[in-house]
Amino acid sequence: MNVSRTTRYLLWGALGVGLAVIYFPLLLVLLNSFNADTSFGWPPSAFTLEWWGRVTGNAGALNALWTSVRAGLAATAIALVLGTMAAFALQRYRFYGRDSVSLLLVLPIALPGIVTGIALNNAFRTILGINLGLFTAIIAHATFCIVVVFNNVVARLRRMGGDLEEASMDLGADGITTFRLVTFPMLRSALLAGGLLAFALSFDEIIVTTFTLGTGMETLPIWILNNLFRPNQAPVVNVVAAVLVLISTVPVYLAQRLSGDTASGGRL
Repeated sequence: MNVSRTTRYLLWGALGVGLAVIYFPLLLVLLNSFNADTSFGWPPSAFTLEWWGRVTGNAGALNALWTSVRAGLAATAIALVLGTMAAFALQRYRFYGRDSVSLLLVLPIALPGIVTGIALNNAFRTILGINLGLFTAIIAHATFCIVVVFNNVVARLRRMGGDLEEASMDLGADGITTFRLVTFPMLRSALLAGGLLAFALSFDEIIVTTFTLGTGMETLPIWILNNLFRPNQAPVVNVVAAVLVLISTVPVYLAQRLSGDTASGGRL
C-alpha cells in the first residue's frame, strides 16, 4: 500500500509517542536505581552503586526471588503437560462440545485477575479445605499459563498437518516412534516458546498470587509492592524493579524468536 510522505511522518510520530509512553517510565526506574537521592529528586544530583550492593544482601528480596522462580518453573511444567495434551485432543480429534472445551481452556487468561484469585481462594479454603501456600499458588498460576502453551501448540499443529506423521506410520513406525522422531522435533520450538511465555507470565503475576499464596510468603512482585512505600527500602525496590524489567525481557525476546521460527516451520 502506497502512503504519502505526510502520512508516513504521522505514523512514525504516533509510533514514537506510543513507545515513549511505554518505555520512558521504565527508563526512569532504571535511572532511579542509580540515584543517590533517596527521595528520587529529578534530575538526579548524583549517581551511586550503593543500592545495587544492598540488594545482594537483602534476605527478603532473595527469598521472594526464589519463591517466584519455584512457582514459575512448577506452573510452567504443569502448563506444558496439560496444555500440550489439550492441544492434541482438540486439534486432532472431533467430538461433541469441542468448541466449548476450547473456549473454557482459553477463558482463564481473559478473566480479571481479581475474579480468578477470589474464586480460587474460595475453592481452596472453603470447598477443598487446602491451606494456602506455595502449592496453591502454583496451581493458580498453571490455570492461566496453560493458555499460552495451548495456543502455541495448537497453532503449530495446524501448520504441521498430519501428512508426515501418516507417512511415518505407513513406513512401519508405531505411535511413540512417530511422536519422538517426527512430531516432537516439529513441536519443539512451539513448546519452548510457550514455556518461556508461561514462565514470564507466572513470574510477573501479582493479583492471583495475592489471593492464593500462603501467609508469610512473598513472590518478588509482591515484595516490591509491600516495600514500595517504605522510605528505607525505596532505593532497593528500584534496583529490584530494574533487574526484573531486564530479566523479563529475556524470555519474551526468546519466545518471540522461537515463535517466528515456528511460523516458518524451522527447528532449533
